[in-house]
Amino acid sequence: MSSSFDVHKNTPVAAFGIVLVSAVCCSTQGVQAAQETVEKAAEEVVSVARRIDDSRLESPHSISTLTNIPFVSQSHIQQALLRVPGVNLHRGNGQEYLPAIRSPVLTGAGACGSFSITEDGIPLRAAGFCNVNELFESHTEQAFRVEVQRGPGTAVHGSNALHGVVNVITQDFGGEPGGRFSVEAGANHFGRIQWRQSGEDWGAKLTLSHDSGYRDQAGYEQQKLSLHRRTELGDWQATAGLSLTNLSQETAGFITGEGAYLSEALSRTNPTPEAFRDASSARLWLRFEQELESGSTVVTPYLRYTRMDFLQHFLPGDPLEENGQASIGVQSVRYWNRDSDLVLGVGADLEFTDAWLRQSQDAPTQGSAFLQETIPVGRHYDYQVNAQMAAVFGSVDWNLTAKVALQAGLRLESMRYDYDNFLPAGRTREDGSVCGFGGCRYSRPEDRSDTFTNLSPKLGASYQLAEGQLVFANWTHGFRAPQAAELYRLQRAQQVAELDSEEANSLELGVRGDFPRLRYELALYRLRKDNVIFRDSDFFNRDNSRTSHHGIEAEISAQLGAGFDVSANASVARHRYDSDQILSGININGNDVDTAPRRFGSLRLGWGDAENMRLEAEWVVAGSYFLDPENLRTYPGHRLLNIRASWQLSSDWTVRARLLNATDRRYAERADFTSFSGFRYFPGEPRSLFVGVERVW
Repeated sequence: MSSSFDVHKNTPVAAFGIVLVSAVCCSTQGVQAAQETVEKAAEEVVSVARRIDDSRLESPHSISTLTNIPFVSQSHIQQALLRVPGVNLHRGNGQEYLPAIRSPVLTGAGACGSFSITEDGIPLRAAGFCNVNELFESHTEQAFRVEVQRGPGTAVHGSNALHGVVNVITQDFGGEPGGRFSVEAGANHFGRIQWRQSGEDWGAKLTLSHDSGYRDQAGYEQQKLSLHRRTELGDWQATAGLSLTNLSQETAGFITGEGAYLSEALSRTNPTPEAFRDASSARLWLRFEQELESGSTVVTPYLRYTRMDFLQHFLPGDPLEENGQASIGVQSVRYWNRDSDLVLGVGADLEFTDAWLRQSQDAPTQGSAFLQETIPVGRHYDYQVNAQMAAVFGSVDWNLTAKVALQAGLRLESMRYDYDNFLPAGRTREDGSVCGFGGCRYSRPEDRSDTFTNLSPKLGASYQLAEGQLVFANWTHGFRAPQAAELYRLQRAQQVAELDSEEANSLELGVRGDFPRLRYELALYRLRKDNVIFRDSDFFNRDNSRTSHHGIEAEISAQLGAGFDVSANASVARHRYDSDQILSGININGNDVDTAPRRFGSLRLGWGDAENMRLEAEWVVAGSYFLDPENLRTYPGHRLLNIRASWQLSSDWTVRARLLNATDRRYAERADFTSFSGFRYFPGEPRSLFVGVERVW
């Protein structure tokens, strides 16, 4: 095994090992007794892998779930997802972030294209038009559960499910009718109101948030509404859902200078007080589900709309981007013989998207004569793209014996873009005149059409060691078509981006156990990505790069007795460039990909009296990482302590509190290095207290 998996002191893996040994030593008798007296451990249900409820324990995929959303009370989705191994979101300002699931923290126009982000199984954005921050368009604050599948998706997932899938489940029918209302307040004038009401076959959720921001002129207002209604139509169960979100955010940019995040004064500054992000979204869907002796059928038509305006404070000239998209689509899947040893599934997906983007600048660029001349006032881009996605897929689940099961899947998907440019083609000004110094920075292709077709096979196997214990392995192939922005937002002398789909081949081996007092999962993976799309030193979009990714992930939760419990997740991985590329005279082949920590994770020790109180201490560890592809500069990493508490005062009233960064560490949520700006940081927030009260009826 590679030396990258060595276990050192104070790493998440070391913590995991200590916890596992202590849990097993202290709980072996209880686990053995439970195995003798309980026929089967309670199964955890997930739907991310098949679009229907399925057993997580029996799945040959690495899937984690979050269900304790009210206790976590995250003000940013990163605070919840750091409990999942392999997930490493770098938080930006306000509700922004950069994603990583079994990957480096990815940046650039296609960064979000490596992950499929869905709500109730429906992608938040069309596959070719992702938004790197798109989870802020999901109602995660009141999610019933959040499912994360790590690694390439199954046959039901298409383009973008390259490194992982996040599925936010908002509907939770079946509980007792009633309502909840909560009010929270905290540091930096944070305030949040949440309301939910449900009946036997309907539900409504509303979240209203305000945050003035830790940094100058860096607050936000956000509103989210989710509505659900369920009814019976003959043999069919029909569920309707409506999701509306709105974000109005002032955005603080990077602070610059090596180690700038260590200065309290600098950390509070905002060098881009004029920056903002306004985003809204709407999704309407209908899910028709039929359960018969012969099998299950699910058909889900949907409508989707998004609109976003934001000032690109990270670019010279601070251009304004305006974009929007409207989609109509349908997902369908049919399974036969669900209760037999051989289950067959087929499905088809179809989606049509009308998207547009405009980038413009209303003031001259500041800086050198070169920047002023090559980045002019006016429109830089103005185009529309009509996209069509069509896919068919099939799957086979075969129980060879009582202990051995096989899974296989195959997906064929086609994506077509029809691009219409509303400005003069080439690297000119809006009026067609030529910039000095060889031409304008931004280049626009001629009108064109592009089609990408991908075939994606999957194969998995599992073996039941004993009741509640499973060994699983799988090989999966993932892909993503180029994003529209990678094809049509070109720079410098590039007139056409000849790009192919990114592809990934992943091998995984894991073991999972699920007992009343102990649950664990350990997974090893190796993934290789080809045709990686990147922007080279000439500012051309290319696809001739490769990267390799291998790692080990672990998660565990155990009941220790006397009201104590412990849970941990740990990730140790290497993400490396795997092809020749010269930067600053250095061949980066074999180097770590920048912003890819080799170790990160969290450990939580909790105590509760099983009736009205819970306390939890959470240690968060982020390892060091390189800031540049040349591996010349690093961020040292950080360790944080968070404390959460919940008191149920009566059957109707609950008080919750959370103290984040309890030891008041100076740290960076994100660090990187560019040749233009040098060291750049999004500073982490200091010690912050939040308190809320909830009333139920």
